[in-house]
Amino acid sequence: MMPIPVTSAISDTRGAGPGGRPPRPLRPRRLASHPSRRGRIRVLGVATLTALALTVAGCGSSSSGSSSANQNTKPHYGGTYVILANTNFGTADPAQNYTQEEWQLLIDTHDGLVQFKRVGGIAGTTLVPDLATSIPTPTDGGKTYVFHVRTGIRFSNGQVMKPSDFLRTFERQFTVPGGNPGFYAGIVGGAKCLVDGVKDGCNLSQGVVANNSNYTLTFHLTAADPEFLDKLALPFAYVVPGNTSFHLTGNTVPPGTGPYMWQSYNPNSEAVLVRNPYFHVWNKLAQPKGYPNKIIEKYGLTISDEVTEVENNQADEVFDGDTIPADRLPELNSPQYASRVHVNPLTAVQYWALNTKTAPFDNLKARQAINYAANRSAYVKIGGGPSLAVPTCEILPPNFPGYQPYCPYTSGTGTTKWVGPDLAKARALVKASGTLGDKVVVNTGTDSFSEAAGQQMISDLDAIGYKASIQSLNDGIQYPFVQNSNNITKWQVAWSTWYQDYPAASDFLNVLLGCGSIHPHSDASPNIAEYCNPAIQAQMNQARTLGETNQAAANALWAKVDREMTNEAPWVAMFNPKQIDFLSSRVHGYQWNPQWNILIDQQWLS
Repeated sequence: MMPIPVTSAISDTRGAGPGGRPPRPLRPRRLASHPSRRGRIRVLGVATLTALALTVAGCGSSSSGSSSANQNTKPHYGGTYVILANTNFGTADPAQNYTQEEWQLLIDTHDGLVQFKRVGGIAGTTLVPDLATSIPTPTDGGKTYVFHVRTGIRFSNGQVMKPSDFLRTFERQFTVPGGNPGFYAGIVGGAKCLVDGVKDGCNLSQGVVANNSNYTLTFHLTAADPEFLDKLALPFAYVVPGNTSFHLTGNTVPPGTGPYMWQSYNPNSEAVLVRNPYFHVWNKLAQPKGYPNKIIEKYGLTISDEVTEVENNQADEVFDGDTIPADRLPELNSPQYASRVHVNPLTAVQYWALNTKTAPFDNLKARQAINYAANRSAYVKIGGGPSLAVPTCEILPPNFPGYQPYCPYTSGTGTTKWVGPDLAKARALVKASGTLGDKVVVNTGTDSFSEAAGQQMISDLDAIGYKASIQSLNDGIQYPFVQNSNNITKWQVAWSTWYQDYPAASDFLNVLLGCGSIHPHSDASPNIAEYCNPAIQAQMNQARTLGETNQAAANALWAKVDREMTNEAPWVAMFNPKQIDFLSSRVHGYQWNPQWNILIDQQWLS
């Protein structure tokens, strides 16, 4: 969990319509409309937070260790792995679906040319060849990629996979209603397809050149894109047969090439994956053979009932780990269950966007003032406590390309870690800005986290001399409302969240605060603050160009951009969230991948 041709300079074209990550985004991503990991965080009781904090120290992990106390169980194949989810993931067509809930299954049933390495830990952000035999070096100034496609691979329906199947795969992004064409609009022909779309079809044959004789696939881009390979690793780019309809396939998932295939999907009851009889391992780093014989995701139980069934080993995973009721969490800290709980950091940030187009936050000193005043410890408590939320002042999340700890908005003398609010400095800045007594409207959602966070923001604003009020909109309306510049005079502070699409600093900095991410009069304008700094934008453009040849230098420049953007204060960053995974005692081999989160198929069952 979010509109015009992508360039390596300032544009980001990811569409932010109703297809952008409903209804449960990339875990815990429940997104209203933005494609990149927009989510909700629950409210917990203080006693629960304390109890869970004890658990995290012993079981938080990004390693590949067993999820149970029995560490001696050897990997083996067989059994049925059962996931419990409160709600389904919506339409199953991979050209439209933008949820982690389905993506965690699609990575087991489908393949792209490249893939993020299927392992836990930071190594899981490394790209490896999948249906391509190797990862090519681009030519023509970064605008041409020539892939050699593997031979002898069949879809789960027995059909032979050919390079031309990829042409249909990418054209479907532009023709399927609610597709996500923005990721691929930089392909030659993509700009025209964006305009013509469903009405007149889409022809990318000049930009995606398939040769079924020598099994090559050539991409021609209109401009160099250092993140093109990352975009090819997303499920939108996973190959489907060349005769797949240009229209939505509804609840039927087109055949794929992975170790599993979709036996059925009924959004009222369950999704069922079984082994693909045509699968063989070609690169175990990209697509290993899965351990369970069958994977089932069931829908409709309350989250409390999910917990009970997993506790009793009637199911294997609580999908809704971000929304486990507060009254159920203390028991997970008991010796009986503690070894089955895993807590991991998400590459995400919860933040308040400040309206830089209207008073008072068109004034830098006013923006910096509310950053000094923000009581991040209160937001952390609302977000789940220190076990599930880590305070932050900056845009990039920890363990992400370009990240360097930086927090100038804190009491004390340090600048790398938030300690507490500095109300004296905040009040002085408000006075110096000439905005004392200004009215401020705080726009937020209607769920429990958003409401509580909104009240805290009002308290923070009132404490430094503003007159704040809340504007609560339901989840389906709030994000499009604050994206649209037609509403820019109706609010001054707006709640938002962002989860990465892939591990690249631009996916936060350029998408959320780049000049090219402001689209007037559109509900698809992810730069909510409407902040545009040409000097910083020039550095972001340079960093993206550097990324084509020298990623280390690019990351160093992104770190500089992150610091400068933080100083400019278009946001009040609150915290980086974490995720809980609660598993049955029969599950072993737990791994946390930063891109895909829990690796379902790489776990085996007692």
